[in-house]
Amino acid sequence: MNDLWDRWTRAIDEELPAAIELRHAVHADPRGSGDEEDTARLVAEALGAGEGTRVAKTGRAIPLPGGDGPVVALRAELDALPVLEGTGVPWASENGLMHACGHDVHLAALVAVCRAALRVGVPRPILALLQPREETSPPGALDVVESGVLAEAGVDAVIGAHVQPRIAHGVVAAVPGPVNASTDEFEVTMHGQGGHAGYPQLLRDPILALSQLVVSLQQLASRRIDPVFGAVCSIGRIQGGAAANVVPASASAFGSLRLMREKDRESALEALAEIVHGTAKAHGCTAELEISPCEPVLANDPGLAAGARRWLGHAGFAVDDQFRSFGADDFAHYCGGATRGLMLFVGLGDTAGVPSLHDERFLPRDQAVVQVAHALVAGYLAALEA
Repeated sequence: MNDLWDRWTRAIDEELPAAIELRHAVHADPRGSGDEEDTARLVAEALGAGEGTRVAKTGRAIPLPGGDGPVVALRAELDALPVLEGTGVPWASENGLMHACGHDVHLAALVAVCRAALRVGVPRPILALLQPREETSPPGALDVVESGVLAEAGVDAVIGAHVQPRIAHGVVAAVPGPVNASTDEFEVTMHGQGGHAGYPQLLRDPILALSQLVVSLQQLASRRIDPVFGAVCSIGRIQGGAAANVVPASASAFGSLRLMREKDRESALEALAEIVHGTAKAHGCTAELEISPCEPVLANDPGLAAGARRWLGHAGFAVDDQFRSFGADDFAHYCGGATRGLMLFVGLGDTAGVPSLHDERFLPRDQAVVQVAHALVAGYLAALEA
């Protein structure tokens, strides 16, 4: 296996110039969730292994030959975010979308890994999974799983790697068990009695009730969930009213609830409803609550995580076995059930001058392509052993 690592990573180094060129092309012309056809075609052409099978409408599942045994899928995301880019590089996007989450890096790394694998030969087949709609709902990963393409291909393990500025440069996190939170989105519409702002005694102010609700919802994290495991309840948008001197009849809030244990999910959603309707009643209002389930907890396979840590250490990375995030990723749908999953987090740190994910200035250095590529190789080799 050491010999395979050495030959494979040397071949990746030789593929890097083309992979970085691909990264720049993808970054300069991004596509949004559900509209990734052009990106999928460009990446498939760069892979040079045929178009494969169309999956999740705009995605691709492209098989690469290998030896006998279960197939290892390597996944990268196709979609960009609705962010107006502010990096100023010559290959910046100008279409109102941006690869502000590193998906351009992931795609380029996947191509380098797969092209190198074709050159050196690998002991188990690879399925290059170009997945759409990671950034939105309904999630592309769920469509991939429900399509049956993984089962038909004989996939046993799915490996992903994601750049992460909260981890130091040169460090890769390979953590067993839960690493990303479940997420459920919700909308609350508070109904009251609107009217003139100068006569509050005649009104039932839905904005006041909604304001109290935003504060009260923090009980979910601080008082309803075991703090060892935690929860995050955030409001991302509040909407209501049109004038300073008019109290509206209704107002709305939109938010998300994130948990690190699936078993907390049902009780937390019940508590959410209790707080919403109780707050409304206390202000003489009524409330409508709509909940949209999104992603489950992303739980890494312990055997894959342990194997990847060994190979990452062999490659000279410092390895983190503790990092967890209340971010969510539809990669969670690959973890458990028919397949095992492993999501690795590749540190960018402050040395890259990178702000947070989804920021208009988010721009990992091109060197991140080789780091993500090596992480994918470590995950593949772990799948052979675990």
